[in-house]
Amino acid sequence: MTEASAPENCLLEARQIGRQTSDGHWLNRDLSLQIFPGDRIAISGPTGSGKSVFLRSLAMLDEIQQGSILFHNEPVRDKQLPEYRSRVVYLQQRPVLIEGTVESNLQFAFQFQVNQQKNHNPDSIRNFLKSFGRPESFLKKKSSSLSGGEGQIVALLRALILSPEILLLDEPTSGLDPETTHQFESIILKWHETSSESPAFVWITHDRSQAQRLADKVMIFPAGQVSNQVNPES
Repeated sequence: MTEASAPENCLLEARQIGRQTSDGHWLNRDLSLQIFPGDRIAISGPTGSGKSVFLRSLAMLDEIQQGSILFHNEPVRDKQLPEYRSRVVYLQQRPVLIEGTVESNLQFAFQFQVNQQKNHNPDSIRNFLKSFGRPESFLKKKSSSLSGGEGQIVALLRALILSPEILLLDEPTSGLDPETTHQFESIILKWHETSSESPAFVWITHDRSQAQRLADKVMIFPAGQVSNQVNPES
């Protein structure tokens, strides 16, 4: 029996995917999700329930042992992975920055061939910095001198300036103070609402109130059930 195709406007579809360890233990299995333009999806659940494992599978950073992932209704081949990862951008919980300045970290992604046709827009970067209450001189700051929150801000800016179709965020505000968390959430929502490309994001959080503020759909782990939210807070 042939599986039904996702609607034509589906950006990404995970079909019954699962991850298994080398000794045969299933980290998660039979998980499905469809992501459409403009979606705001939160993934919530207890620690150890497989949320980050699932997000890394969506980013195609780890091999899956069950199911399939389709991008624009087509399977992603190995040779297409660099292009896929430039359009489906993953922001890990503890981002890695290169040595140098904030500016060199933001420019770093454009050195890869797959991103060279994308526009490096200094005005956009300045606007994002302003939203975070950071002066333009912040660009000259050494990455080694950044606080944890500042490093997370730089990683977010580095992701956003690539104009992804889908942004995958693994507990991005974990460990941030309330003010920076609010700024972080505001930047994501502003990017989501003002982009002409109708991007989507998937955000892992332990905080149910954060999920309500940010998302119009919530995927609850470990079951992986997806529900629509009514009138989430802005």
